[in-house]
Amino acid sequence: MEETELCFPQLFNTSCSRPKRTYFETMITYILLFCTSLLTSSLNLLVIISISHFRKLHSPTNLLLLSLAVSDFFIGLLMFFHIVQINGCWLLGDSFCVIYHYLAYIFANASIGTMVMISIDRYVAICYPLHYNTKITQKKVQICVSLCWTWSMVLPGLNLTENFKQPGMYNSCLGECVIVFNYIGGLVDLILSLIVPISIMVVLYLRIFVVAVSQIRAIHSHTAGLTLHGSVNSKKSEIKVAGSLGVVVIVFLICLLPYFCVTLTGQDTLLNASSSAFVIFFLFDFNSCLNPIIYALFYSWFRKSIKLIITLRILQSHSRDMDIL
Repeated sequence: MEETELCFPQLFNTSCSRPKRTYFETMITYILLFCTSLLTSSLNLLVIISISHFRKLHSPTNLLLLSLAVSDFFIGLLMFFHIVQINGCWLLGDSFCVIYHYLAYIFANASIGTMVMISIDRYVAICYPLHYNTKITQKKVQICVSLCWTWSMVLPGLNLTENFKQPGMYNSCLGECVIVFNYIGGLVDLILSLIVPISIMVVLYLRIFVVAVSQIRAIHSHTAGLTLHGSVNSKKSEIKVAGSLGVVVIVFLICLLPYFCVTLTGQDTLLNASSSAFVIFFLFDFNSCLNPIIYALFYSWFRKSIKLIITLRILQSHSRDMDIL
């Protein structure tokens, strides 16, 4: 019989066993995690540098993008620890296991909360453009971002209280990293971290779409009349608006729904290194890689700032005052 590989061979009776994987599967998993982590961190770091460096980009909307990029940047860094966990053996100790998941929950909640605030910002900008400058100010956004991050630290801290008191209390063997939420805590986390954000985003983006389409039709009716050419352009614009808004919600659902479905069934009590767990957590974190692409890569200022950063022109004097809008 094939000998079972242990996490701690010297502790035969108490050590966990490693999951059996082929060398090819292991290498593909490691390469995929490393590349995704590097890409996520790099893209979000570019957003952070761009918005922080150039004064022209210091606007309420970009402050929200900055908050999103910061949370997603740290999620990208934490993905490196998935390489340790996916190996089937947690070798960094019980205390760091709890700290690792606490940080992961903080940055994930901050990312989701910021996405909701971005949808609110866009809703006011499109549906109430004349009142935008009075309703959405730099100070108000700073307060909202601070409250979002504070709440993101408090909620997982409450859910992980028992785990912090006795790290490793739910481990069945040495080499496991098991985190357990109580039912009420998991239910509250599900409602506040998925159901409420999804509901707000879907409702607001549907409203944005309706208003945007009506504005597009009004513009085309004045500029192109009721000609066939104007009708075709109007349809193209409507499709473009629907596509850009739909991508935001669809990507969010695809990446986060599998994890919260597991949470709802209570199967997340054991965070093991199975293949299904890897796919669920990978999708959850991969959303942080897609966020800078969805929210920033389509902006012309971001493409310009990337060129300035890569060519090191941001090191020049007075580069902060460059007009890249």
